[in-house]
Amino acid sequence: MLKRISISVFISIFVLSLFVPRAVVHAAELDLAPNAKSAVLMDADTGTVIYEKNSHEKLPPASITKVMTMLLVMESIEQKKLKLTDSVTVSENASSKGGSQIFLEPGESMTVHDLLKGVAIGSANDASVALAEHIGGTEDNFVAMMNKRAVGLGLKDTKFQNPNGLPVADHYSSAYDIALLSRELLKHPEITKYTSLYQDYLRQDSKKPFWLVNTNKLVRFYQGLDGLKTGFTTEARFCLTATAKRDNFRVIAVVLGEPDSKMRNQEISKMLDYSFSQYTNYTFYKKGDFIAKVAVDKGTPEEILIRAHHSMSILMKKGEDPKQYKKVVHFKELKAPIKQGETIGTIDFTNKEGKVVTHLEITSSRDIEEASLWNSIQKVFTDIFK
Repeated sequence: MLKRISISVFISIFVLSLFVPRAVVHAAELDLAPNAKSAVLMDADTGTVIYEKNSHEKLPPASITKVMTMLLVMESIEQKKLKLTDSVTVSENASSKGGSQIFLEPGESMTVHDLLKGVAIGSANDASVALAEHIGGTEDNFVAMMNKRAVGLGLKDTKFQNPNGLPVADHYSSAYDIALLSRELLKHPEITKYTSLYQDYLRQDSKKPFWLVNTNKLVRFYQGLDGLKTGFTTEARFCLTATAKRDNFRVIAVVLGEPDSKMRNQEISKMLDYSFSQYTNYTFYKKGDFIAKVAVDKGTPEEILIRAHHSMSILMKKGEDPKQYKKVVHFKELKAPIKQGETIGTIDFTNKEGKVVTHLEITSSRDIEEASLWNSIQKVFTDIFK
């Protein structure tokens, strides 16, 4: 009897929130950040906007730009194109950047791990460019990668001209786009091992170790806050994208154009306080949870087992009963070939009135090849002998 070589595999899914659930609380109704030019408060898991103010206004993001730089670093590591232990040789261009820096010298070598500390903790402009050149070959190539990734993430208010946020024409983003970008970076939870550090050292083997102190003082003073990035230039004023987690509930708060760092921290804290006092989340799927088994016509493999790539939840007002929400999972009739990133199904979460509060699109995390003639013959004989 011929044996079937492989009939099923585990496949994780990527989910994209396509529908912003519930009514957004606007600044006119609840002014959580009166001194900011723009602001957004977002549930990190679902992407639900809890509060916004001028959220799509295009403004200079200053060093918050480095969130995209860190994202491309983390994605390169995930894709095995880069290792934290890799040594990076510093160029003349990287060492010449002003502003916040770790004073890299041309020709100096430093690991990706240490450069990432310089970016995440000390907001180092020179370290950002060193990493950019190492990944992209040139700074310009890396900036092209940044803008391509921005398009892929659906960032409609964003354009980058450099990897560090130093002032330059036509370099902008919005509070909403920064929240989305921060949410994407947080899908690499190991980044908070860097962004949550209040202080650390570089060049520890030298006679004069370089002391790093986090530009985001809230990592020391606000409960559960573990990132992400500050920003300041004369044009941008004081900016911050912050994230905090309590229990399983993580939120992202962004402010742009604050008058000073004290007000920036006060209004971020006020936004976070509001979210934790008023909201919670309910997890339908934890990372790795089984969702469904789906057949793939003429595919190799013939079946895929869908598991959650990351936790999926809904945002609820405190005191609400999670049992009032239901999930409806629907998969298309799948036929090979299927490309990575192709939509294969949806998950809708509905409230007691039957209204969809969150719509998630499920996309394949791998290619599914069309079965060869030999695979098809094997299947026929296997079915006959069954």
